[in-house]
Amino acid sequence: MDIIGFILEPLQYAFMFKAVVVSVVVGIACAILSCFLILKGWSLLGDAISHAVLPGVVLAYMLGIPFGLGAFVFAMIAVLLIGLIKNNSKIKEDAVMGIVFTTLFALGLMLISKIVSSVDLTHVLFGEVLGISDSSAWYTTITLGIAAAIILTFRKLFLVFCFDPTHAQSIGIPIKFIHYSFLILLAIIITGSIQTVGIILVIAMLITPGSTAFLLTKNFPTMLQIAVAVSVFSSLVGAYASYYYDISTGGTIVFVQGCLFMLVFTYQKLMTK
Repeated sequence: MDIIGFILEPLQYAFMFKAVVVSVVVGIACAILSCFLILKGWSLLGDAISHAVLPGVVLAYMLGIPFGLGAFVFAMIAVLLIGLIKNNSKIKEDAVMGIVFTTLFALGLMLISKIVSSVDLTHVLFGEVLGISDSSAWYTTITLGIAAAIILTFRKLFLVFCFDPTHAQSIGIPIKFIHYSFLILLAIIITGSIQTVGIILVIAMLITPGSTAFLLTKNFPTMLQIAVAVSVFSSLVGAYASYYYDISTGGTIVFVQGCLFMLVFTYQKLMTK
């Protein structure tokens, strides 16, 4: 089979075309946000929110409403709880995140053990992009596309927020509004990515592309471009591998991202010797 045939054959099937498009959109959105999370040092926050949405997904399953809606509600509950506890106690932010996300994740596991089958557990934790419905594909593509566009449009404000929030506040920038806007966008992107790569793997997609790009450059526009390129390449490899080799799409996406990170890390170490 020639290269053109290799690329076009899977796209003849509607489910594969959806899988490729959704995987790429999720990859781009996560990569853009990843750069800000790495600069802000908020990798654990992405981890916390992605775990905390599990009970929302299960409750949405019980009520027969879209998974994304339940996940988003619990993502915002997690954000508010983290902020409330942090602002009213002496406990450090990373400890607060750990307490909130493990408690909510445990609640989700309790609900799953009571009412949801193990098949659904696998779907929620690890995603199932090949089986995504038309409505879910549209929801994911539109919401993540809008979220990514907003982040890019206001990237300078978010950059100031990440680098020097004190200075930003001193010159009149509404830092609290930007703070919560950023958290809402993070929640939207996480909840929109769940059906593609699942709760567990979305953490890696929010950390690895930005980390890989950060190893290669300190220029933020270049960092964004590298992160997006890494994520899109990994998403395409994951989608095509799932078709030709019948393996997990989300797992392959994250594995390829991890391999690219290790290659860049090894290259950098060899070059500095």
